[in-house]
Amino acid sequence: MTGVEWRFRAVVVAHAVSAYGTYLNLIALSLFSYEVTGTALGVGVVMAVRLLSGVTAGLAAGALTARFTRRTVMVVTDFAQTLAMVVLALRASDTPLWVLLGAVVVLGAGNTFFNVALRSAVPVMVGQDDRARANGVLVTARSVATVLGFASAAPVIALGGFGVAFAVNAASFAVSAAAVLVLRPRTDDQPCDESGEERAGAGSSPAGGKRPRLRVAGLAGALLGMIALRGLDALASASHNVALPLAAHAAEPSDPAVFMTRFWSAWAVGTLLAHQVLKRRSHGASWGERAFAVGTCAMSFCFVAAFTGLPAPALMASAVAAGFADGWTEIVYTSRLQAAPDRQRGRLFGLSATAEQSGFALGTMAAAAALEVLPALTVVGAFHGAAVCGALALLLFAGGRRWMGRPGQGDGDTHSHSHADDGRPPISESRPSVGEDHPSTGDNRPPTGENHPSLGENHPSTGENRPPTGHNRPPTGEDHSHPPPAGEEKGEHAHGTSTGASQLPGP
Repeated sequence: MTGVEWRFRAVVVAHAVSAYGTYLNLIALSLFSYEVTGTALGVGVVMAVRLLSGVTAGLAAGALTARFTRRTVMVVTDFAQTLAMVVLALRASDTPLWVLLGAVVVLGAGNTFFNVALRSAVPVMVGQDDRARANGVLVTARSVATVLGFASAAPVIALGGFGVAFAVNAASFAVSAAAVLVLRPRTDDQPCDESGEERAGAGSSPAGGKRPRLRVAGLAGALLGMIALRGLDALASASHNVALPLAAHAAEPSDPAVFMTRFWSAWAVGTLLAHQVLKRRSHGASWGERAFAVGTCAMSFCFVAAFTGLPAPALMASAVAAGFADGWTEIVYTSRLQAAPDRQRGRLFGLSATAEQSGFALGTMAAAAALEVLPALTVVGAFHGAAVCGALALLLFAGGRRWMGRPGQGDGDTHSHSHADDGRPPISESRPSVGEDHPSTGDNRPPTGENHPSLGENHPSTGENRPPTGHNRPPTGEDHSHPPPAGEEKGEHAHGTSTGASQLPGP
């Protein structure tokens, strides 16, 4: 990485501490919500409020990060979550429901705002060339924090109660806020002109007047497809998160927590391996929608396999493979969105956060209801089957864009418009002179094209009863046929419509 590597890594460590507190709090807050409300419905309402606040925050995150600096958003949201957890820690013995709901709103919105600001700021902090490695470091740190947070939740709550668990989470947010405030990493680009941003997002400068609109439209279609698939991925992930405790109780009824810890630890190892592999592939096709779709398919298959009753070694191998695919998709997806221009990046990640939160919320409710009447394998298979269908649709879309982009196809992405302004054919076309592709028709014109201008040149009529061959010539990639001489029927000897037709041998 660049010279800011130490600063970025310090921010990542601080964020990992915050993530540890967040995952510890997921378990503590769910148990605490049951203690406050006294019903499973109350727990569901509290969790739904938290997810809904995250969905709403995703819609506003792009505008917020555009109005204020990303560093400001990160510090303020961390301090707000610190304050919310301090209030819960102090009122843990007697917490009104409205205080609990207010805290979860702050937690849900604050987590979304922070993640959108951090993920969209990564290319600024480390540079576009190193964003994939930086995302791998973030994914690895978050995976380790996930395992440690889940594993330590039970002993922390058992030893100190909910007040201590909430205080630990508050301290983790304070560490993250202090690190960003003290290190002051550069999180925002200097204002730049729109054309420069479009070049950065498209990867190459446009060739002509209408090219920017075509490039941006194509880019938006690919990105929207990836965001939609990310939402389906979150919906599918909710199913295995809800069903995994059931599988743990079925596999090890005496100690399901050990099963859960072992499974998620193996998953974290897989995400670490994904980072090690992808950091050596910083360029090429590893960062497109096809790589993301293939990784989503692999992840779904691996998570479904974990519920088929595999023996312990095979189950751990499936968890490692699922973690590898999960880390792969996270790094590829985040790196792809970060390639967008700086002004669009915040809106993209805000939309992504909304899709992810909505998918996870819907998946949690639907999977919990389905598990009441269906076995875990059926539910997880159905939800991940939807994700696989979405991935296949994205692959078809990506394949269609690639086919349309080939020379000579309808898109004409490479050379069909390169000389549209000056009327000259592309250099690679090399069309033969008149008379080479057509047999002699009996008129007095030379069969070899002597004393006759080539196609594409503007010249007056030669006096024959046919129009000049160079006037009003359509752009390359359209119909290049010209009227045959008098007495000759049309169709057999007309040129084809593709640019490769001139390479076919004549009759």
